[in-house]
Order: sequence, then structure tokens, then C-alpha cells
Amino acid sequence: MNRNPNVKYLNRRISRCKVLCLLVVISLCHLRAQDALPLQAMADRETAPCDTLFAYGHRTDTIDWSPVVWPSAFRMQQTNVLTGSLEVLHPFWEKLHLMRVGNVADTVRVVHVGDSHIRGHVLTDTVAALLRKVFVNLAYRDFGINGALCISFTRKERVEAIVALKPDLLILSFGTNESHNYRYDTEVHYRQMDELVRMLRERLPDVPMILTTPPGSYESKRHGKGRRTYKINPRTPAVVRNIIRFADANGLAVWDLYDIAGGVERACLNWQEAGLMRPDHIHFVPAGYALQGELLYEAIVKTYNTYVEH
Repeated sequence: MNRNPNVKYLNRRISRCKVLCLLVVISLCHLRAQDALPLQAMADRETAPCDTLFAYGHRTDTIDWSPVVWPSAFRMQQTNVLTGSLEVLHPFWEKLHLMRVGNVADTVRVVHVGDSHIRGHVLTDTVAALLRKVFVNLAYRDFGINGALCISFTRKERVEAIVALKPDLLILSFGTNESHNYRYDTEVHYRQMDELVRMLRERLPDVPMILTTPPGSYESKRHGKGRRTYKINPRTPAVVRNIIRFADANGLAVWDLYDIAGGVERACLNWQEAGLMRPDHIHFVPAGYALQGELLYEAIVKTYNTYVEH
């Protein structure tokens, strides 16, 4: 056996060189399996857009909103939300969501039907303008008739006029004129709502609906040839309860403006003391209707955000 120390040293060096060569080969193979990484970005090339959060479903697409500022005269307001069967609105929220993220370019249509509060346009123009700031392809149309009851729209030609507007969402705003009937009957009113909704569903079976409650009003009495006095309309609470009862029984959503604005104890007083009612104590000045439009927008956006967050 060769015991020369120099030979042993040389053999160890050769073995180490073999190991180092093997490691280099393995490293080169690993690098060749990947794209080459540039040391710096190329000045003449654009980088591809990347939205990792969207790709993995982490973007909720919620809408930023600021709470409505109530006039200082208001007291006892309730939380401004849509209630009732909110799941019926899911197809509408999905259309808005797809529009907002750019997956659908079709126009989404809201049709708001009602009495003189809607006929005056200020409420609907306000909510329409606010919604179009966040949903560019949204169309908001109103169809109001002065003095209308819900039964006023059970005529075939009026239902067909609503159908012609091709709504994706219907908002029905009645109740003020019903409450001014001294012989108001809850069951008669209930059947009238049922007839209207049935006719609309026959022609628009997949269109969700929101019922709104009246904001509240006063009734007046003239004393001989003297001045006129006003008192809070005592039938409004019964009308509001009936609308909510009907909505609950028929799977409809509700925007309860009456209770949101103060209910039995404060709704009428709030509007009046804030100077937002007209002298007839039934209708509202433009600022009053604008506030109602802001409130409806807020309720819609809050419910939409809840949908996209889940």
C-alpha cells in the first residue's frame, strides 16, 4: 500500500473537486428550469398589470359612503336600512356588482312608481344622481301620479307602461293618500296592494320589488271662515304597519322611511320643525325631498355593500 503523504493529500483534493463540480452542475440545472431574472427592469418595455387580490377573490368592491347628516331638529331617528325579504334583491345586487367590475356593459334599470312625492322628481332625481356616481350604466326612471293610491296603477295600460321601461328593480311608494281616507280599511288596502303586485309579477316575474312607507303628514281643519289648523294624521301608523305586513307576507323588501325618520312620536314633528314641509303639511320643500333621496341612496348602498362582502 502506498503510504506517501503527498499522494493522500492529492486524493483528498481530487475528491473535493469532484463534489464541488457536482454541486455546480446541480445549481446550473436548477437555474435553467426557471425564466431568467433581469437585474433591472427593461426601460423600453411595459410591465403587465397584476391584480392578485382580485384574482383570488379578496376584493369586495364595496362603495365608500358618508352617513346622511340629519337636520338638528330631528329626534328619535332609527337606523336607515332596508328590511323585509332582502334575499329577493340578490339578483339586482349581482347585476350592479357585475356592472361595477366591468364584466357586464348592459344598462341596469330602476323604476320608481308612486304618488305626488314621486311625481315631483326631486326625491328620485337625488337618489338617481347619487347612484350614477358609482354605477355608471344605471338608469333611474320615475312614474308618479298626483293623488295616486296603489290601486291607481292596477289599470292594464299603467302596468304595461311600467313593463315597457324594462325594470331590473321596482320601487313602489304609496300610502300618503290612503292615509287621508277617513274610512281607511286595512283589509281593503291589503287587497289593493295584492292586486297591484300580482299584476306586476305576472308581467315581470323575475323583477324584485321594494315597498316604501309614507313619510307622514298632517290633516287640516278650517274653523268657519277663519284660520286652518293642522294635526298629525292619526291613520299613517296603520298604513305603515299594513305595508310592512303585506311585504313580509309576500317576500318583498321594505324601506320604512316613516320609522327611520322618527315614527309615531317624531316623524311628522321632525319634518315640520326642520322647516322641510310645505304649508299644506303633506308635501315637502325641495330640501326635504332631497334629504329623502339621500336616505334612500344610503339604504341601498349599505345593503349592496353587505351583499358583496358576503
